[in-house]
Amino acid sequence: MTQVRVRFAPSPTGFLHIGGVRTALFNWLFARQQNGVFVLRIEDTDQSRSTDESIQAIIEGMKWVGLDWDEGPYRQTERIDLYRSHAMQLFEKGQAYWCACKAEELDARRKEAESKGLSPKYDGRCRDRGLRNPDGEAALRFKAPQEGETVVDDLIKGKIVFDNNVQDDLIILRSNGYPTYNFSVVVDDALMRITHVVRGDDHLTNTPRQIPIFQALGFPAPWFGHLPMILGSDKARLSKRHGATSIMAYKDMGYLPDAMVNYLVRLGWSHGDQELFTRQDLIEKFSWKNVQTSAAVFNPEKLLWVNAEYIKISPPSQVALALVPLLEAAGLTDELQAVSDGWLAQLVVLVKERAKTLVEMVDWVRPYFGQTVICDEEAAKKFLTPAIAPILRKLLTRFEAFPVFSKQTWEEAFKQLVEEEGVKMGQLAQPVRVALTGRTASPGLFDVMEVLGRDRTLFRLRQGIEWASHG
Repeated sequence: MTQVRVRFAPSPTGFLHIGGVRTALFNWLFARQQNGVFVLRIEDTDQSRSTDESIQAIIEGMKWVGLDWDEGPYRQTERIDLYRSHAMQLFEKGQAYWCACKAEELDARRKEAESKGLSPKYDGRCRDRGLRNPDGEAALRFKAPQEGETVVDDLIKGKIVFDNNVQDDLIILRSNGYPTYNFSVVVDDALMRITHVVRGDDHLTNTPRQIPIFQALGFPAPWFGHLPMILGSDKARLSKRHGATSIMAYKDMGYLPDAMVNYLVRLGWSHGDQELFTRQDLIEKFSWKNVQTSAAVFNPEKLLWVNAEYIKISPPSQVALALVPLLEAAGLTDELQAVSDGWLAQLVVLVKERAKTLVEMVDWVRPYFGQTVICDEEAAKKFLTPAIAPILRKLLTRFEAFPVFSKQTWEEAFKQLVEEEGVKMGQLAQPVRVALTGRTASPGLFDVMEVLGRDRTLFRLRQGIEWASHG
């Protein structure tokens, strides 16, 4: 059996769209499942819109979501001579012809045909002229079959039949010598021995144009599969007005790459009622028959839920590593240098149930860096009062008596003091929480102390007593 070879072939005209990532993901999963080859190809022949910055954005995005490629990245602009030589092969075999029609003439004829209710396709005026060395600018057109049918056994949509009599004689080489999309794609897929072409269904109409070119060049056509679009909540094509569509924007918003992969694979594919998958799960369970044929609706709330679940279940050290760039962006670079990787992972464990994104996590962990803490004014005013200062001093004295921190010992001492003073737990816990974190909400009080450590807990308690004493 021929080895499976698939490709992801984005055009570098902007950021890497999440729809593109989903297409890449489905190809990647199929390649990994079949022990095949995943090729990355940059389709940059559109000189007016392609940029090196966009190529870099594509590569960064693919690396961030962990979709590693086995070959590439190839660039079409480095393969122009290949396209030209194959185009001329078609010309010499009589399967392509020079067209000397001017752009304005073509436009006028197209409008006239539309006004008469006819097909706006090229009228074949130069098809049989036999031009070999046309004067001035001329484009090379492919002689598309005009009779019969082109049948596509689509991996996702099933059997689709196209009438050849509506197919246009596509330009395959522009007058400037540059290949067009539909031709360069075919040459690349043929020479790279791509066995399965899986792409968005906005390319479905290109398939009956491309299959005859494969045949004319003497190459077997690959299997085709066309993925339904991703829509916004209003059922319109997903765009910026629905929220972020760039994959790297989600990195900046504090999403984990594994959560993005999990969410995107479920956006159009299912395996029973299972929601969360490891990469290995996906590789083992992925199949084309479970890819839905209707468009998928992007749901930001569901993505947020998936991300929150991944923050909870991912190894804390992995989450901590992803958190570092956001902590640096928040101005905590110096503080990070003073802590260990293990401590940062411990901090993640402390707050992971409370944060749905890494951006939220930055806010939750900020109070645990540095020696001092910045208190919320309202919280300090409400809880760090002169009336509570004496009890806080007694608590500090008891804690100072223990040479090392022990969660159990310190909690018992705390509860004993509450009982002796005849106050409720919350009456002492809230002032201590504000003294230690500067806030009225935090994880468990003794978990907080454990992360802060004995010395910083005592230091911040003393600081809280100072605030309370001065009202």
